[in-house]
Amino acid sequence: STVEMFRPDAGGSTFFFIDFDYSPEATGAYWEIARELNFWQDSKVNWLSVHLEYNGGLSVGTAFNNSFLGGLTYSGHSKDFTKTWSVSAMYKAIPGTVDPLGKCQMHNFQITGVWNLDFFKHWISFNGFADFWREARPWQTTEFIFLAEPQLWVNLRNIKGCEKMNLSVGTEVELSCNFVDKGFAVNPTLALKWTF
Repeated sequence: STVEMFRPDAGGSTFFFIDFDYSPEATGAYWEIARELNFWQDSKVNWLSVHLEYNGGLSVGTAFNNSFLGGLTYSGHSKDFTKTWSVSAMYKAIPGTVDPLGKCQMHNFQITGVWNLDFFKHWISFNGFADFWREARPWQTTEFIFLAEPQLWVNLRNIKGCEKMNLSVGTEVELSCNFVDKGFAVNPTLALKWTF
C-alpha cells in the first residue's frame, strides 16, 4: 500500500510517499520526501527549481540506506495542466555505502523523470516516475540501478452521479534493472486509488 501527497505553494512544491510491504503481515516501510524550491515562479526561468530530497526506511531485520539528494529540476506543463512533467539531475549521498571490495562509496548521482498525463476529459490518467542512479551494493557487481513505476488509471468520478467518489481503478507496473536482484524484472499489480 502507498500513501502519497503532492502540494504546490508560492515557494515551490512538496511531495512525499510512504510504501508499506506485506507478506502477509507488514514487513517494511519506505519513505521519500522531496521539496522543490522555486521562489521565482513569475520569472522567465520559472521552469527551473532547486530540488532537495531524503529517502529511507525499515524492513524486517534490515534498514534501507539513507539517501540525501540535491540538484536541479526542469519542469513543464500544458496550458490546462492536464499534462505535467519534470526531470531532476541530482547529487546523491548515501552514507555508509560500500562496494563489493569494502571501499566506501558515499558519493553518487540520480536522474529522475516524473510525468502525469490526463486523457479523455480526465477519464484516463497515465503517470509515474523513472529513476536511474548509482549505488554500490556488496551483493552485486554492478553499481547502476534503474527503476520505473508507470501507472494507468480509470477515474470513476467521471461517472454521472459519482462525482464525489474519488476512486480510480488501474495498474502500476514496477520495471527494474539491478534493483533487488541482478538483471531486469517486471512486477505488475492491480490497484485501487482514492484521491483526497
